[in-house]
Amino acid sequence: MPPTPPQPTPSPSAGDPPAPQDGSGGEDAAVIVVGAGPAGSAAAYHLAKAGVDVLVLEKSEFPREKVCGDGLTPRAVHQLIRMGVDIDGPGWARSRGMRWVAGERQALIEWPKVGKYPDFGLSRSRYDFDDILAGHATGAGARLRTGAKVTGPLTDRAGRVVGVTAELGPEKRPVEFRSRLVIAADGASARLALALGRQRDERALIATAARRYYRSPQRSQEEYLELWADLRGPDGDRLLPGYGWIFPMGDGRVNVGLGALRGRKSGQVDLRATMDRWLARTPEEWGLRPDADGHSENAEGRVQSAALPLGFNRHPQYGRGLLLVGDSGGMVSPWNGEGIAQALEAGEVAAEAVAAALARPEGAGHEEALARYPAEMARRWGRHYRLGVALSRHLFSRGGFQPLLNRWVMGSPTLLDTLARLLIGLTDDPPADTADRVLHTLLHLVPEQSPSV
Repeated sequence: MPPTPPQPTPSPSAGDPPAPQDGSGGEDAAVIVVGAGPAGSAAAYHLAKAGVDVLVLEKSEFPREKVCGDGLTPRAVHQLIRMGVDIDGPGWARSRGMRWVAGERQALIEWPKVGKYPDFGLSRSRYDFDDILAGHATGAGARLRTGAKVTGPLTDRAGRVVGVTAELGPEKRPVEFRSRLVIAADGASARLALALGRQRDERALIATAARRYYRSPQRSQEEYLELWADLRGPDGDRLLPGYGWIFPMGDGRVNVGLGALRGRKSGQVDLRATMDRWLARTPEEWGLRPDADGHSENAEGRVQSAALPLGFNRHPQYGRGLLLVGDSGGMVSPWNGEGIAQALEAGEVAAEAVAAALARPEGAGHEEALARYPAEMARRWGRHYRLGVALSRHLFSRGGFQPLLNRWVMGSPTLLDTLARLLIGLTDDPPADTADRVLHTLLHLVPEQSPSV
C-alpha cells in the first residue's frame, strides 16, 4: 500500500468509529460519497436502497454542465433501468445503433440484441442527466449537500480514511464530515486519491475530448449515433488517433465532438482546429459548417474539452477505507472513450461491497467484503480493457479506427455486429450466440491480471 502522506488530518485514536460532530456544521453518515456524477449518484442510490445511511457531497449546484458526448449505450441504459429511471419521459432521445463513416464507406450497425441488455441507446444532456440521477439517489433516501467542495480526507492514526474535510458555500466555511467508509466519485481530478498517494499510472493511456452543441433540426431526430473514423488533423497529414461524433439530442440540437489519444506516438492534437476542418466537410443543410473565421451561426456556447482517464489507470481501487469509482479510478473505456456505463456499474458494485462490509464487524471479514469491489470490476472489464489498451497503444494511436473499418469489415453485417459488441463490451455470460462465443474466446486469451487492492 502507498505510504500515508502528512496532509490528512488524524482523528483521536486508531480504529475508532467516527466521532459526533461538535457544531462545526458537518454531518455523520455510515458512508460518504464525494461527487454526484453518474458514479456517485449510482453508488448513493444503491446504498440507500440497501438501507445504508449515505451522504453525498457535491461541489456544484444542479443543474450543471459537463463535457460529455451525451450518448448512452445499451449497457448504460441497462443500469438506468436497474435504478428505475423513467427513460420514456420527455428529454430522452432513443438511438437504434451507430453509423460509422470511414472515407467513402458508411455502415449502419444496429444495437445488438444481447441477453439482459436493451436493443436501444439513449441521448441526454449532462446538464440535467446528472440532476436526474442525483434526484433518484435522494428519492431513495440518500442525503445530498451541494456547494460542498471536499478538500481532503480525514484519517485515523492507522492511516484509515474516516471522513473528509470540506468547504461549504461561497464563504468556503471549513467543515469536517465523518463516516465509516468514503467513496470517491470526484472525477478525473481524483483529489482524494492523490491526497492518499494514489498516483495515476504514468504508462497508462489518456485521451482528450472536445464537444459543442449545434442547432441542427435535420440531424437532431436521427436514429443513429454517427461516428467518423477518417478525420485528419489541421495539417491534413495524419489521421486523428480517435474519432468524431454527431449525436442527436432530439430537441433540435446535436452534440458534436471528437476524442483523441494523446501521448508520445500520437502527440498533442489541436481538437478545435481539427473539428473545424472536419465540419467543413459536412453537408451544408446540416448547419454545422464554420465560416472562414471558424464561426457558425448555429453553434451554442463554446467548444469545451476534458481529459478522459482510460483503462483502470489508478490503483488501488480500494484501500484504507476509500473506494474509487468512475473517472477517479480511471475507468473510461480505452476502446471508445465511454465512461457513463462504467461509472454506473462501478457505483452499483461498490455499493454492494460496502453494504456487505457494513453488515460485518471490523476485521478480516469486513475487509474481505470490500475487496470484492476491485475483484468484480476486474472480472467485468479487466481483460477487455487490457486488450483495448494494447490496441489503442499500437493501432488506434497511429490511425484511429480507420484500420478496423476496412472494406471487408464494413461490407459484412456479421463482422460489424461483432465489432460493435467488442467496442462497447456488450456480451452475455454465458455466451448467447456465435459472436458472443468468439468474443469470449478472444478475451480469455488475454492474460488475467490480479485486482489491485
